[in-house]
Amino acid sequence: MKTKAAVLRGVNEEWKIEEVELGDPVAGEVQVKLVSSGLCHSDHHLRTGQSPAPMPVVGGHEGAGIVTKVGPGVTRFAEGDHVVTAFIPACGVCGPCSRGQQNICDEGAGLLTGLAISDKTHRVTNDAGEEFTQMCLLGTFSPYITVNQASLVKIEDDIPLKEAALLGCGVATGWGSATEIGGTKVGDTVVVVGIGGVGINSIQGAKAAGARYVVAVDPVKFKRDMAEKLGATHVFESMEEAIPAVGEMTWGTMANSVILTVGEMKGEYIAPAMAMTGKGGQVVVVGMGDFQAMDVSLNLFEMTLLQKRVQGAIFGGAGPRTQVPKLLNEYRAGQLNLSDLVTQEYRLEDINRAYDDMLSGENIRGMIVYDEADW
Repeated sequence: MKTKAAVLRGVNEEWKIEEVELGDPVAGEVQVKLVSSGLCHSDHHLRTGQSPAPMPVVGGHEGAGIVTKVGPGVTRFAEGDHVVTAFIPACGVCGPCSRGQQNICDEGAGLLTGLAISDKTHRVTNDAGEEFTQMCLLGTFSPYITVNQASLVKIEDDIPLKEAALLGCGVATGWGSATEIGGTKVGDTVVVVGIGGVGINSIQGAKAAGARYVVAVDPVKFKRDMAEKLGATHVFESMEEAIPAVGEMTWGTMANSVILTVGEMKGEYIAPAMAMTGKGGQVVVVGMGDFQAMDVSLNLFEMTLLQKRVQGAIFGGAGPRTQVPKLLNEYRAGQLNLSDLVTQEYRLEDINRAYDDMLSGENIRGMIVYDEADW
């Protein structure tokens, strides 16, 4: 079928709206008509070249919509089902999935290759015969997607689809970084550095888990204000400003977890984050950095003697099929605020302005919304 997509053709170029051909589902695949797509910083890493992917690429990896077609052998979904995309596929049978680690499923090795899980070909092409990579095997910067069933999670029909799109990355990653891999307990002190689409949900997760102090660090006042609205007890402009304050509020024991959810991760952030971390605590590294970056500032003497650790995290350390339903229960219980996360909506044609707004700190989460004009 013919549809449109926001396409990136080269590093440091702008997104372009192009007509593409979307293939029908083959065995194990599903086609979805999307209602919305989140605008995540990870897609901007494609534009800067910090995340390598074959060009041209259709961006987007946070989406929600309704199943319109199913391919042969699909057993998890039927036409009319409401679904959320998961930027990490979960096959359910590989080694990590079998150990309960769906968030590091072996199928994730193909996330930036553009090759479909089912047959290692491309689902998006054009009349000139070009083959397009779909970001995270999804490509939600298009009103229709054809993806493997491993990349979808079915949700109940009562959940607003527009907001549900954020569950596929930002909400699950942020919340889980505080509650799952972060292990927040009642009475803990949690510091979240970088209050964007992921960090704001680490704030919500830490609050829901019962943290005594939830500290938000961000240079943008609008984001600090949003953090206070959604659960932060203290806010600071920088880690340097936060370190002595965290020491004072905890009587010198410092934070149980410091969660780094900055838009662009750099090695220089580790040392001050470790300084805010107490004995036996951890720094959870969530933000994406340049895939070529190797340098980290880290005091190994302090790390050893105080038994601290640096922990990587993807999808919040939880599998999409367990985390998304859990988050929907939190939403129904009033613990997870989805509606206030979306601070501005855009048309697909406005995608470059949307990313300008994100980079200038004007959004917590921007969202592309599709309607009859797009379908």
